[in-house]
Amino acid sequence: MLKGKPFVKWAGGKRAIVDKLIQLSPDNFNTYYEPFVGGGALLFELSPKKAVINDYNIELMNVYECIKDEIKFAAMCNELNKHETKHSDEYYYKIRDLDRDKKKFYKIADYKRAARTIYLNKACFNGLYRVNSKNEFNVPSGKKGKVNTYDAVNLEIIHSFLNFNDIKILSTDFEKAVEDAKKGDFIYFDPPYDSDTFTFNSYTENGFDKSEQKRLSKVFKELDKKGCYVMLSNYNTTLIQNLYESYNFNYVEAKRVIGAKAKNRGIVEEVIITNFENSQDF
Repeated sequence: MLKGKPFVKWAGGKRAIVDKLIQLSPDNFNTYYEPFVGGGALLFELSPKKAVINDYNIELMNVYECIKDEIKFAAMCNELNKHETKHSDEYYYKIRDLDRDKKKFYKIADYKRAARTIYLNKACFNGLYRVNSKNEFNVPSGKKGKVNTYDAVNLEIIHSFLNFNDIKILSTDFEKAVEDAKKGDFIYFDPPYDSDTFTFNSYTENGFDKSEQKRLSKVFKELDKKGCYVMLSNYNTTLIQNLYESYNFNYVEAKRVIGAKAKNRGIVEEVIITNFENSQDF
């Protein structure tokens, strides 16, 4: 079976360690939940028959919605072709600044907003997605002479996956996204990471601080009590060790490839935490 791959470069993307995630995932489960889906590396690799995917980033989830819809999908690809043709530094900033006027921005057709999201991701500096407190995309141009915005075959595979399976697409708070999870369901949390030193979490205007990490651990424990299979990725920090001390820790070195400064990129120790050893536990 052909499987899709992430269509955007996303901070914290899991393509580099997806094999490890598959190895640690339960052999059998009912509905798959991914409340911080991002680029969807594990989602596409698992290709579940039934899933609930979510991200608080509205613009990202709008892309998933448009890829799923037959008419919007074609229109989005047409817009991406236009962006590729018109691309320049000046053009990049013109498209980037469309969200400065929120009233006008949200009147833009959703497929055009979806194309904008992908174009900015491919054309900006180092594939970084960052917004300010006004929820304005503020990453500078990557100063690329030419931009390839999409792989048509890959998007067709994702389009088919979203349509031939029962995939629910949300853009809400992570806690709300998993409120219907039941015993035997599999939930994978890949939140903005905690850090003892540097934290980048400006995927949305609200950020994701240590209080949110604590709230997430509470949700993890509630799902555990329900009999769900729960897996979470994060940095190996003191806070994370304390929050999940009674669960299974798997350590993995991962290469951080996104960051404004070179010193913030490189090999880091991540943890993959599970509430199960294997799928026979429940």
